[in-house]
Amino acid sequence: MAWKGWKPAPLPSSFMLTAILGFIISALWVFPQSVNWGFTFLVFFTIMFIAAVVSMTHAPVDELYAVDKKITRKKPSRRRKKR
Repeated sequence: MAWKGWKPAPLPSSFMLTAILGFIISALWVFPQSVNWGFTFLVFFTIMFIAAVVSMTHAPVDELYAVDKKITRKKPSRRRKKR
């Protein structure tokens, strides 16, 4: 169980895409050429994928949306309307 002060970082979707593509490339290309490097990359990209899933399910979405879109109130315009 996670402690109270722990909050997962909101990660972009490209992080998960990188994890998936890296895992596939490692499994199909690197692992047959070098078992040690292939296994290492498979473990690395699996950990990246798990981090992306944890971030996707537990990260505070509202705070991310507000920071990402920079939601601010628009001040009313003081210009006069032309007639």
